Amino acid sequence: MRAAQVVLGVLTIILSIFALAYPGYTFLSVIVILAVVMLFVGFEKIITGIFLPSRSNRGRLATVGLGILVLIFAGIALAFPVATTLVGIIFIGIALLFSGIARIVEGISGEHSGWSRTLLIAVGLLAVILSFAVMASPAFGAAVAGVIIAIALLIIGIQMVSAGILGQKFRNPTDRFMRS
Repeated sequence: MRAAQVVLGVLTIILSIFALAYPGYTFLSVIVILAVVMLFVGFEKIITGIFLPSRSNRGRLATVGLGILVLIFAGIALAFPVATTLVGIIFIGIALLFSGIARIVEGISGEHSGWSRTLLIAVGLLAVILSFAVMASPAFGAAVAGVIIAIALLIIGIQMVSAGILGQKFRNPTDRFMRS
């Protein structure tokens, strides 16, 4: 078990180094992996709609129809991964814009005062600026997303290696919520 933790941790660190070196490709890879997963989801929905008994034919047809739509969109994402990545980045930029505006509005009109108010407004402005940068240069957005993924992989890999060397069980941070 300890050896597996060390080996998998080292592989994760190596992947994180690759992700840091090529952050744009990292985000593109995530999009492709998600599209492949969505293919499986689409097939599952179609099979479920066809073979599982349902109270109504409308429910079965809706499940099959939605499964076909999932397959179509996953196919488009796989056929045009760069365009899909660009669309995803634009959506991230739009989400950042709305989030930033919401923080600014909350900071100005909310019940916050002092540092809390200043921090909300500053973070909101930073999000708005970052959103414009992401929408103006999708390559920048892909790079930022790739770097964040790479840093997460690096931290996880280091944790896995250290847990393997020290003989500790690798703990998922969400485990404590699952026990409740």
